Amino acid sequence: MNKTSITGNWNETKGKLKQQFAILTDQDLLLVEGKQDELIGHLQVKLGKSKDELQKLIAGL
Repeated sequence: MNKTSITGNWNETKGKLKQQFAILTDQDLLLVEGKQDELIGHLQVKLGKSKDELQKLIAGL
């Protein structure tokens, strides 16, 4: 997953993640320019998934 894949359709991806994982909030999915790694790290902790698992999950949405 590259930064373009995160930022490209982030609003759509964010909605799909919230549907799949009800524990996620808008604040959890706040994407700040240049801080994609922090977002992935936060999601790793919140969802208990590895970076690779999250990358595959987001790429597949």
